[in-house]
Amino acid sequence: MSDILFPDQINYLNSLVEESDPLLVEMADFARLKNIPILELISARFLEKMVKIKNPHNFLEIGMAIGYSTIRVAKTTENRTNIETIEKSDDNIRLAKGYFAKGGYSERINILMGEAKEILKNLKLQYDFIFLDADKEDYLELFDLAVKLLVKDGIIIIDNLLWKGYVASSEVPGKYKKSTEYIRKFNAHFLNSKELNSSIIPIGDGIGLGIKL
Repeated sequence: MSDILFPDQINYLNSLVEESDPLLVEMADFARLKNIPILELISARFLEKMVKIKNPHNFLEIGMAIGYSTIRVAKTTENRTNIETIEKSDDNIRLAKGYFAKGGYSERINILMGEAKEILKNLKLQYDFIFLDADKEDYLELFDLAVKLLVKDGIIIIDNLLWKGYVASSEVPGKYKKSTEYIRKFNAHFLNSKELNSSIIPIGDGIGLGIKL
């Protein structure tokens, strides 16, 4: 199983979306070449629209990778939003800093370097928009820590909640079995949260959308 929706529908939707920003095209090509996971284009466009609707004062990203989604948020918010992003990989941070500089975003994005679990425990700021896209085995703990930092009516978005379709499959390849179980447990926790009005939207690899009650 490689698709969540039928391939014809996926191909049709993707055919309607083109990326015009040369920097984002370069980053997507590099991520594909190096097998670095980034947000799918259709999901990235959804994130941008939710950010634009919310127009957050304080935005937090948990799992920056090479900064692809971070730059999209910076582009969408211009100078209105304080953007903070957490990343533990030195290599990813080096690459992201290069892309931020190339796009003129260095002054707009604050990188918090280290383990997300520890950073989240020590953050004092409250956020009205949080984007979670980190190691799947840590999703439950990171989510619970993140929700504490989310203001009333704040939005949290989580990527990969349909996990290549495997969460709904009885046949899961060996290398995906553990991660699939992590996501299944997370989804049950997320959709039954007493602190959020939450949904899973079947676009990209599955987007979780929660609004703090």
